[in-house]
Amino acid sequence: MDEPAVRAWIEAYERAWRSPGVDALNEVFTEDATYLQGPYREPVVGLPDIGRMWEATREGPDEIFRLWTEIVAVDGDTAVVRAEVHYGDPVTQEYRDLWIVRLDDDGRCRAFEEWPHAPGR
Repeated sequence: MDEPAVRAWIEAYERAWRSPGVDALNEVFTEDATYLQGPYREPVVGLPDIGRMWEATREGPDEIFRLWTEIVAVDGDTAVVRAEVHYGDPVTQEYRDLWIVRLDDDGRCRAFEEWPHAPGR
């Protein structure tokens, strides 16, 4: 894995978040992927459960948000990404986040871990 592969994955992740439904998740995550929403949370396991989690946590494809990312490191199949997300216009919620992303050979994520921080939380 290299930075262009990680950048392509980040772009696919954002497209999936902005797409109706969860079919686009097939391009982002492997069937047996794990998704950890915070360091002390239980992981969501498998594409069907990740899809249900996404549908429960987002407003839908018309949700207004801005996403900035910076690839901090790439080592083997693992990348660390700094992300900042601002939801709404005007902004009603924001996060700064570190993502640990493990990609398989076809560029889909097999393990995703985030360390989110929101002001005042």
